[in-house]
Amino acid sequence: MTDNQSRSLYERALSVLPGGVNSSVRAIRPYPFFVERGDGAHVIDADGNRYIDYVMGYGPLLLGHDLPESVMAGIQQRASEGPMYGAPTEVEVELAEFVARHVPSVEMIRFVNSGTEATVSAVRLARGYTGRDKIVIMEGSYHGAQESTLVEGSGSDTHPSSPGIPETFAEHTLTVPFNDEQAVHEVFAEHGDDIAAVLTEPILGNYGIVHPVDGYHETLREVTDEHGSLLIFDEVITGFRVGGLQCAQGKFGVTPDVTTFGKIIGGGFPVGAIGGRTEIIEEFTPSGDVFQSGTFSGHPVTMAAGLETLRYAAENDVYDHVNGLGEQLRAGLTDIIADHAPNYTVVGTDSMFKVVFTREGPSDRSNHCESGCQQNSECSRYDYCPKNGADIKRADTERWERLFWPAMKDEGIFLTANQFESQFVSDAHTEEDIEETLEAYKRQL
Repeated sequence: MTDNQSRSLYERALSVLPGGVNSSVRAIRPYPFFVERGDGAHVIDADGNRYIDYVMGYGPLLLGHDLPESVMAGIQQRASEGPMYGAPTEVEVELAEFVARHVPSVEMIRFVNSGTEATVSAVRLARGYTGRDKIVIMEGSYHGAQESTLVEGSGSDTHPSSPGIPETFAEHTLTVPFNDEQAVHEVFAEHGDDIAAVLTEPILGNYGIVHPVDGYHETLREVTDEHGSLLIFDEVITGFRVGGLQCAQGKFGVTPDVTTFGKIIGGGFPVGAIGGRTEIIEEFTPSGDVFQSGTFSGHPVTMAAGLETLRYAAENDVYDHVNGLGEQLRAGLTDIIADHAPNYTVVGTDSMFKVVFTREGPSDRSNHCESGCQQNSECSRYDYCPKNGADIKRADTERWERLFWPAMKDEGIFLTANQFESQFVSDAHTEEDIEETLEAYKRQL
């Protein structure tokens, strides 16, 4: 593979973009390849190299790069009618009705422009609704580029994880390890009357796809109810990808008070949303006093893309297809690492997957999860499988980034650039793509 064009574009980008990119996750070493176009389940870079794409825009491209005719027609119609109006449109009502009809926690929804904006607004809403200031998040979690959750530390000993954030923001953020029920009880015993909400992903999706252990989300539900706090599920990644139209909350059978969305509900266009019980969501202005507004919120082209994507998924067995391919891929990876890298861990569910370069594991693989870690307590790997963000962080990240990712790129496989981000299967992928990918893993692991 040649990369002369990508290298030249990167040199130009360094002069006008900080680090040469517009999002830090794209800063691949020594430099990223620049995509020219998408084609089904593939991307073609500026040098004409073709890759099977498992990044899928970091999640939103459930249908792949070539949109079905009905989806494309809906998008093109809206775009042809004018870019935006500064006034409501019917399509935003239709998308809101679709989401409320299918997602257990959603009675009412407010659309915004990104997952970050959704979580920022959800935290503000929780504080306004409860009259409390503190929030609880999971250690190592990611809820967008917002001040309240860009923290590091444990319990109440937290500090901003980025320059530019005042210490006072971190003072109101408490952290617990994901899957640690005792830590949840302890933080509420000490701060329960001051906690506005617990904010968590149903599955850690930015830290290696870590599943909840049995009962963990039920504990969060019970403790927040007991203390009058809100439970917020960040389904920016899992929404309409895990659990189908009911999202991850439907899959796990736990209904939060508030849910944040992004990615798939915009069909590949910038989007975010905050949904939940009517009495809570109506606290947003203009029906309530918690300020929330945005010029591009409910953008008609984005709303059309999201609505047509979800309608197509509902009517064309998309979830059966992508989840089946995801299981085939994870099962194949499980067999491969048993032979080539037995310490590693296959994680994921539905159409999400990853191989985490964990450093330890048993020689006995009896009762192991056959297609991605599900935190099965009977599995011989249960004590070694990652349970939280710290476990993922201890994995061999340098080997992934410096050796494995470039090798897979040379194989024509486009994976997320670090060990922490999720990877995704789309409706455009085929069984042949999966088999080709497994052969590449087999050669490089």
